[in-house]
Amino acid sequence: MPIQPLQIEEIIERSEQGMTKPFLCRCEDGNLYYVKGNGAGRRSLLCEWLAGHLASAFGLPIPPFAVMHAPRELVELFPEGSELGSGLAFGSRVVVHTQELAEPHLGEIPTLQRRDVLVFDWWTHNTDRTLTQLGGNPNLLWDTETGKLVVIDHNAAFDPDFDPGPFSKTHVFSDDIPSIFQDLVEPDRYAKRFRDALAVWPEACENIPDEWWFADEERTVPADFDPKTTLELLNHHTHDTFWKLAT
Repeated sequence: MPIQPLQIEEIIERSEQGMTKPFLCRCEDGNLYYVKGNGAGRRSLLCEWLAGHLASAFGLPIPPFAVMHAPRELVELFPEGSELGSGLAFGSRVVVHTQELAEPHLGEIPTLQRRDVLVFDWWTHNTDRTLTQLGGNPNLLWDTETGKLVVIDHNAAFDPDFDPGPFSKTHVFSDDIPSIFQDLVEPDRYAKRFRDALAVWPEACENIPDEWWFADEERTVPADFDPKTTLELLNHHTHDTFWKLAT
């Protein structure tokens, strides 16, 4: 049975941050969401949806997310509304009292949680979580009220041009690489978690809106995303080469 999308009732503003500049919207459940639509591209929506399900099943602290419905009459009244587009979009619930993760927060994040984020990004070939002394874009938030990490943005997951070298140098938690990749026990522990997380894959694929699989409204041009190739990438964790980090 198809999932029921959340109705957007108000488009408040468009974010100036992030590559896709999501729209801040109020939805029928009373919550605020950052919503990505036409301007983000179909591949981005597919990556957010699928990687979001995997991240949640893997145990990462990500905000609730859902398929959103943007009414045409609402979109047409908003400046830049065409960048959101009417129809079905991806929305991630706003977490209040947060700020972008900064270097001073790193020491407050539990070791296991840092490693989980690092390994998940390695598994899903997500290169868009960088932070060095020169700056970066960690796509992580810090909840100032609870003192906890919030993981966001997976639109760049499953990168077909993934390069282990830069990943090992620029990932926000790259300092934890030796403690995992050179350990004799950690790979087996994570292998089980990969298998468990992949259990959500079939249902997540089934619940993808049909229109997201196409780059055009007429649904004649397939989106730049191959679920079969992506699943093969995720199953690479069973190969001996998975933990060999070429730098």
